[in-house]
Amino acid sequence: MSIYKKIAIGIISLFIIVLLANFGLNYWIKKQLPIIIHEKNKTAYNINYEKIEVSLFSRNIYAQTLLVNPKNEPKDSKNGLFTKIESITIKHFNIWDLAFRDIIQAESIIINKPRVILYKKGEKLLNNSKSIKNEIVEPFRKIVGVSNIYLNDGTVDVVSLDTQKPIFSVKKILLKLEGILITDATLKEKIPLQYKSYALICDSLFYRPSAFYHITIGKINTEKNFLAINNFANIPQFSRPEFVKRLKTEKDIYTLKVDSASIQKMDWGFKNDRFFFKANSLVINHFDANIYRGKMPKDDLSKKYLYNHLLRNIKFPLQIDTLQVLKSKLVYEEEIDFSKGPGILTFDKFNLQATNLRSGFGLKKTADVKIKVKTIFMKTSPLDVDWSFNVLDKNDGFHIQGVISNFDVRAMGQFSKPYMNASFTGVFNKYRFNFYGNDNISKGNASLDYDDLKVKLYKKKNPEKEAKLKSAIANLLVKNDSKDKAKTADVEIERIQEKSFYNFLWRSIAESLKKILI
Repeated sequence: MSIYKKIAIGIISLFIIVLLANFGLNYWIKKQLPIIIHEKNKTAYNINYEKIEVSLFSRNIYAQTLLVNPKNEPKDSKNGLFTKIESITIKHFNIWDLAFRDIIQAESIIINKPRVILYKKGEKLLNNSKSIKNEIVEPFRKIVGVSNIYLNDGTVDVVSLDTQKPIFSVKKILLKLEGILITDATLKEKIPLQYKSYALICDSLFYRPSAFYHITIGKINTEKNFLAINNFANIPQFSRPEFVKRLKTEKDIYTLKVDSASIQKMDWGFKNDRFFFKANSLVINHFDANIYRGKMPKDDLSKKYLYNHLLRNIKFPLQIDTLQVLKSKLVYEEEIDFSKGPGILTFDKFNLQATNLRSGFGLKKTADVKIKVKTIFMKTSPLDVDWSFNVLDKNDGFHIQGVISNFDVRAMGQFSKPYMNASFTGVFNKYRFNFYGNDNISKGNASLDYDDLKVKLYKKKNPEKEAKLKSAIANLLVKNDSKDKAKTADVEIERIQEKSFYNFLWRSIAESLKKILI
């Protein structure tokens, strides 16, 4: 027999042996996989599948139509985590780990169209911050160990068993998680796994953080150091009368909408078991904010802290170098009762820039927070404000100054008529204020150049009719113009501890106007 025939026979024999070994191993692994998934499954979940295929040449496992449900599922109701997955591909698995360690160790797992629904007691998204680690990450690790996870077109819903209403829902999830490491050490951390990079895109997010509000987001796109969202909305669950009726004390009702927001050069995580968040910039575009205060409930007499204190006492490192709010709108409404309608203050074309926003955690020295605002007040008048304070100042000191130009005071009728039973005519050519304050007191000065100021007061029982005598007396007391020269006034007022910073500022402005005009 020639050497060539011997070589050919050897190659053919080797090929047949490999085929037989592949067939045998394929057969054995197919028998072994159900044992790992079912009999040796020590997790709290049953795992079933329609079809499974194994290729030793490519070292891939393909499973179709997977169903995951709790082992202790009640017969008459659903409680716990339920999942249906169209298909899973496990790529480049380790044959020996599968054969001798009863674990599927692989390079990556691709999960297509997972539909996850969690039925849970209570109204909180997570009753325990460790539940994701204990109920998902650790059980997953016992069956499959991979370096990369790719998830396509996923859906997650969390439903309250108490109300049968959704708490959380997110659609069209695309997730890439690479360089995964799960060890006994990482499982003890706040984030129970380590990773080199991630990317997440999802649409149509719904979240109900409390009984009073729900949040929706049109799209989220995030990577390790970047986050962008579109069409954010924070919406009250009830009408204003119903919302106010449910309040024990006065509280603002917020309706917030954002076209888009992005965070650049973001770094976050846990260090020494402490959460931290840092970002180079946060930019918010077309922020539409409505803040409504109904005065019907009793006063909230708890102390209201100034922003120095609030930032200083955040219990983790927070740093945002620059915050920008662009092309936005702010509306504040306040109402004594529902019969008159609310008083309204509007700030259109609202633009804000804040620098050096930080928490006080771990800091011994820091630069001032500086805030600049440019807006149009009551749809008529440019308003510019400069505001600064230091987070570490335990006296909560601040400096705020501003100027409003060409203000037609008739525009204040939207606020003063329903709220103060008064309206005004005249023009504030220029009003400037300059106040220094702290947690206890505000001092400063203001100046006003104005023309043709007149007051009209209305009857309490018939607010559509003028109280002519009262109006006449008020106009005798009010100096109706500054005679082409700005009038000035010094101001000093004490802070009402249960009122906000904005109440403090408004009272300082009101005191200056009172001194100038009367």
